Amino acid sequence: MLIRTVRFDPMKALLFAAIAGVCWGVGEVFTKSVLHSKQIGPMTALAVRVLIATPLIIIAAWVALYRVRSEPLNWMQADRAVLLKLIFGSGLIAGAVALIAFYVALSLGEVSRVKPVAFALAPATAVLIGWLVLKEPMTTKKALGVASILVGVLLLTGK
Repeated sequence: MLIRTVRFDPMKALLFAAIAGVCWGVGEVFTKSVLHSKQIGPMTALAVRVLIATPLIIIAAWVALYRVRSEPLNWMQADRAVLLKLIFGSGLIAGAVALIAFYVALSLGEVSRVKPVAFALAPATAVLIGWLVLKEPMTTKKALGVASILVGVLLLTGK
């Protein structure tokens, strides 16, 4: 299998994560405003998000595959278990179920409460599953970080 790898770069990873976080923060404020107008429902808003995002994601994938050459060209020949994780974990669970639940939550509540819950449980869940399933190290620093995030969310969302 021809695999082109991108060099591991923790600083670039954090930069892109920060960009994602800021974009989601800004985007969800707009989304909450749209949903609370009662002129557009959560499934319509989500459909528009996906329809707008899909062509851009396809272009980015094409650039990564054929211009930057940072992706495996024969990814569809990956192991069955890898493809199932991609389809069910990334596509179905994170891509569909999570987005549907998040948009419904935004339509029902305040972005300042909904967003922290969703985006604090995500890293807490990922750290725990990474440790238990992927055998990533669980350090005191990670555990304290997750605990701090969860305490912060409780402060933001508690009555």
